Amino acid sequence: MSNTIESLEWRYAVKKFNTSKSIGQENLEKLKTAFNLTATSYGLQPIKMVVVQNKGVQQELVSHSYSQPQVAQASHVLVLCVEKSVIKDTVNGYFDKVKAVRGTSDEILEPYRNMMHTSFENKTEEEIFLWSKHQAYIALGNLMTVCAVEKIDSCPMEGFIPQGYSDVLGLEALGLSPVLVLPVGIRAEDDMFASFKKVRKEVSESVIEIK
Repeated sequence: MSNTIESLEWRYAVKKFNTSKSIGQENLEKLKTAFNLTATSYGLQPIKMVVVQNKGVQQELVSHSYSQPQVAQASHVLVLCVEKSVIKDTVNGYFDKVKAVRGTSDEILEPYRNMMHTSFENKTEEEIFLWSKHQAYIALGNLMTVCAVEKIDSCPMEGFIPQGYSDVLGLEALGLSPVLVLPVGIRAEDDMFASFKKVRKEVSESVIEIK
């Protein structure tokens, strides 16, 4: 069994973090970099990650997390957000970055840029928000895998009140809408869920091979 699979077996949704331990700056930087390297549709990165490491703020967020204590206990709380910026600016920013990093000419870039603008102009605001939210889920999966490999404990959360998080963290002023939460840290030694066997279908039941 590979180390990656062993790490995924080791991972579980932590129900109780050790409040006396932190993941450390080196591991935090790995998570920040992993988030930034996450694949997104068109490479546009319409998402941002807010890192919370303030026990007072974390405690305040518990009431907006349906009283889930992991938010207060965790070393850090990663809040994945969708940008509210005009998608046209996001697209232009991406192509400006491509030109700066790769030196690609406007002659090559402009047809692709125009195609992308047309694609988004035909979508509603709700459709663009849902598309952006899907990118956040890709990032969440990537972060959880990196956490497992690096032996960082985590607990993915969809169950929280976005407006409450937005108010506490001042996300409206940053042009962000919170969509997912990932407390990270070190599991408590007395978290009984750590020893529970995983309940999963057989691989043959969940994977269909067409040859």
